Amino acid sequence: MTETTETDQATETAAEFTAEDAAALVGRLRAAFRTGRTKPLDWRVRQLTRLRDLLTENREAIADAVHADLHKPHAETYAAEVDFTVREIDHTLENLPEWLSPQPLAAGALTGLPDGSTAGTRYEPLGTVLVIAPWNYPVQLLLAPLAGALAAGNAVLLKPSEVTPATSAAMAALVPRYLDPDAVAVVEGGVPETTALLAQRYDHIFYTGNGAVGRIVMRAAAEHLTPVTLELGGKSPVFVDRDLDAATVAAVAARLAGAKFRNAGQTCVAPDYVLTDPKTAPALVRALGEAVAELFGADPQSSPAYGRIVNQRHFDRVAALLGSGTTAFGGRTDRDDLYIEPTALTGVRPDEPVMLEEIFGPVLPVLTVSGLDEAIEFINDRDKPLALYGFTEDDTTRRRLADETSSGGLGFGLPMAHLRVSELPFGGVGESGLGSYHGPYSIATFSHRKARLDVPLG
Repeated sequence: MTETTETDQATETAAEFTAEDAAALVGRLRAAFRTGRTKPLDWRVRQLTRLRDLLTENREAIADAVHADLHKPHAETYAAEVDFTVREIDHTLENLPEWLSPQPLAAGALTGLPDGSTAGTRYEPLGTVLVIAPWNYPVQLLLAPLAGALAAGNAVLLKPSEVTPATSAAMAALVPRYLDPDAVAVVEGGVPETTALLAQRYDHIFYTGNGAVGRIVMRAAAEHLTPVTLELGGKSPVFVDRDLDAATVAAVAARLAGAKFRNAGQTCVAPDYVLTDPKTAPALVRALGEAVAELFGADPQSSPAYGRIVNQRHFDRVAALLGSGTTAFGGRTDRDDLYIEPTALTGVRPDEPVMLEEIFGPVLPVLTVSGLDEAIEFINDRDKPLALYGFTEDDTTRRRLADETSSGGLGFGLPMAHLRVSELPFGGVGESGLGSYHGPYSIATFSHRKARLDVPLG
């Protein structure tokens, strides 16, 4: 059953949105928070439940919108956008009372204080939160942070990406129908609207996107000493160990292809490049080509399971990277269709254009190194990635990759799978991001952990 409310308060029309509108909207959200309406557990549970309803009751409409923007298959949208966020909400609802429970200190920690003294910590909501979402997963990366912010008891202002206009419009229409319009609002629009929003004071800003805009967000936040979470990206490397048998190489290739070419490679945590030894590389590249054919057929352009680049600007950027190295398979493009074929490149030098920026498209360079030592040195010579993936059967190799490199996340055996585990923090380090979320880490991100000490007067 859809709960309908007045939408004019909760959704601002981008064409009419001004700096004064931004100030008024943020002021209204702040006023709602100050009434205390967002703090009770039952309000938080109600909002999370309604957010879940939004997703489950509008699955097809959401998938249609995402397909219009990204040509993303409906099944992929259901899995990566809708169901992923529903699982996050369900996990939060199941554990929220425990996560919010005050945590007492042991009596031994109060040595030197009068008898009867007690102390502990508790989470309190920060206040008004701005969530700025990207275009590549325009539902998950808007609503999963929203779920965390609501669970923590905040008022929230959502800014969906203008690069995916159909999804942005869908979110702007649906959110006020399901959620408390006094405490949750949506603003559509592009750079002018985002600039107007960033000029306001918030209690937290949560941004997902690239590092260039991340710096703009951080500079704006600094004006008000506003804390930020920056979920960025970078070049997430893959190390494939030597001496794997043919069946294992085939399994590695299938898992790599499934992760790399999902959403036409437009995933911040997707494998960006592969490091392996010269003996393993040819077999791995052959197996990758076979895995792509298994996923998308002989002509991925005609496959309903394969997506498209989001727009011509991004198409031109990714297509220009195809000139780096030698095309092992793929390489075909169609600008009118925003289609770039799943592609592997070999013979790539470290100074080639494809190795100097995050690819964010269906192009996978396979580079050769002499072994683990050179691979670790190669990784550490570059910015800290959002994720590092390893395929190895050797415990020492796993330990060295864990101990001798730094990345937002580390996964062995299955790329991107750590996102599915709600009890794990998701976030970057250095150039790949600041802060983390998912599960209990969302509560920590969108809350202040307050210390409390009670000392008897008598």
